[in-house]
Amino acid sequence: MSALRREAAIAAVALLVAIAAGSALILVVGQSPARVWAALLARTLGDGYGLAQVLFKATPLVFTGLAVAVGLRAGLFNIGVEGQLAAGLFACGLAGAALPAGTPAVIAVAACVAAAAAAGGAVGAATGALRAVRGAHEVIVGILLNAIIFAVLLWLGDTYVFVRESTRTPDVVEAARLPTFGPAGTALNASIALAAVSVAAIAWVLARTRTGAAWRAVGASRDAAAAAGIGARGAWISAMAVSGALAGLAAAHYVLGYKHAYENDLGRGAGFLGVAVALLGRGHPGGVVVGALLIGLLSHGGLAINELVPKELIDVLTAVIVVAVAAAAPVVRRWERRAAEVGAIA
Repeated sequence: MSALRREAAIAAVALLVAIAAGSALILVVGQSPARVWAALLARTLGDGYGLAQVLFKATPLVFTGLAVAVGLRAGLFNIGVEGQLAAGLFACGLAGAALPAGTPAVIAVAACVAAAAAAGGAVGAATGALRAVRGAHEVIVGILLNAIIFAVLLWLGDTYVFVRESTRTPDVVEAARLPTFGPAGTALNASIALAAVSVAAIAWVLARTRTGAAWRAVGASRDAAAAAGIGARGAWISAMAVSGALAGLAAAHYVLGYKHAYENDLGRGAGFLGVAVALLGRGHPGGVVVGALLIGLLSHGGLAINELVPKELIDVLTAVIVVAVAAAAPVVRRWERRAAEVGAIA
């Protein structure tokens, strides 16, 4: 079985399990599964506003999902995406508010995006360096840095930056704001193009560059990579720096395209959802897009069918899908081995 067919089989098994589990939960709350599933699809993929909202909710998850996926490729579990995203949001808001009013749009947007990527990348690189130099586990470091960054940003903002009697920075300049499009009432914005470029760039780096090869080699086997002359330390630091920068890029969606300022707790939770997206996408850039769209569909769909089933049911279903993907992988591998054994006997 080819790698592509294997991943497709894993996704199919997980989807069937999730649909079965979701249907059982729907029956528990006294609704018809067919009615609920039909309503969810009609109010998301079958409706212009709903589709735009799905894309809006999926866009930041592409960035955070890619961030986690890059770390996974290098054998690291980046649980610190929340803090890296927060740092990027804050830097983006500060840069956008500090720019002169007459700054050209191209320069304004580029400066804000660069500030966001640099801030997120710095936090990610620090996590990678602690893992590489001191042996500190990236999960523990990431959890601690999340708490530290949230506290520091709140102190800095409240003391020096926030608008009086608020928890938000001044608005970014007009030139730094990304255009929105789609049906009235949606906030879908041009950051979706940056997300698409990021997916293509990471896919190219992983498949075509020495850096990507080093990440994959270290992630597959540190000892084998060392035997081939590939150092784990450099790969870990570079992977976490890129991972953090990708998380920071989600600021383009939240700050430049949506709120037009940094707000305390803006984007909270998107980093942890990025873990689910990366796992659903099996660590592949293309899979991350599919995972982000699925989570976005469930997120907006849960609101759209709230009169039929509780929103919490959709949250449970999201968790079921992630668990199903993790459980489906060994099942598919066992099927593959048995098929190979049967073929050898025949």
